This record gives sequence, C-alpha cells and structure tokens, in this order.
Amino acid sequence: MSERTMTHPAPPLLQNVDLRTDAQAAAYIKQETVQVQFATAEGELISREGPNRYAAGDALVTGSTGDRWSVSRARFEARYQPLVPTQAGQDGAYINMPVPVLARQMQHPFRMARSSGGDLLHGKPGDWLLQYAPGDYGVVEQSRFAQVYRRIDGAVGASV
Repeated sequence: MSERTMTHPAPPLLQNVDLRTDAQAAAYIKQETVQVQFATAEGELISREGPNRYAAGDALVTGSTGDRWSVSRARFEARYQPLVPTQAGQDGAYINMPVPVLARQMQHPFRMARSSGGDLLHGKPGDWLLQYAPGDYGVVEQSRFAQVYRRIDGAVGASV
C-alpha cells in the first residue's frame, strides 16, 4: 500500500473588502501599551498571521501579548504616542491613540493582503479581520483581540 500525501487547498484570498458597508463589522478601539524599536535597515519579521516586510525607520512593535508586527513610520506616528520617559521617534514604550478600526470576526480560514501588493496574512476560524482605512488591513488572532480591543457601542459601519 502506498502512502498518499494529502494537500489542502489554500484558504480563500479576500479581495475588495470594505468593512464600512459590512453589517457584520463593528468599530473597536485598541487599548495597549507596546514596546517599539525602529528598524535601522529593511527586513522582514514573521508574525503569527504571516510576513511583515518593513523599511528602515519603520516601527517594529512588540505587543502586550508578546506578538510582533511592523508598522510603517507614517502610520505609526499617526496612531501611537510615546510614554514618559520615551520621546517620539526613540525606541521605547508607546501607547496607541484611541483611533477606531473596523473589525469582523471570521468564521472560516482566510487570507488577506495587508495592503495592495502587500504581505499576505492568514486567518483561522474565529480570528478577526481589521480595516484601518480603505485598502489597509490586519488580521488578529481571537485570543489577542479579546485582550486588547474594546467595541465602541453603536458604531457599526463607522468611518475609518
């Protein structure tokens, strides 16, 4: 009897998603203090959800749950502020600003590009698809999402 290798098809690749018009999406705010190092050269780190390529100057973030990801410098400066004694632009502790994001809990495995032509992230059933702005996405594992995100009551379909 020969051994057979079973292959599983890749989860569907979500495209043209706009959570602003999704009745199952809601607005959430992240509440988390993170540790940040600014990249001195381009590179890649692998998060739980997939690869995160970054450029020199981008923020390499370690969340309160130990998860790591990268954030472009411009996006980081618009969404995080330093905690004393850290000064803006220096490595150290930062807290996210209370900027709403849209999120939808997914019931099936899925894949999603962080941005057009960006890193391909993977989600499992129960994980959350986040939309920071049109064309700007993230994937967050259920247990982490439950620890750091809080729903904004009555803000379904809020603009991002």
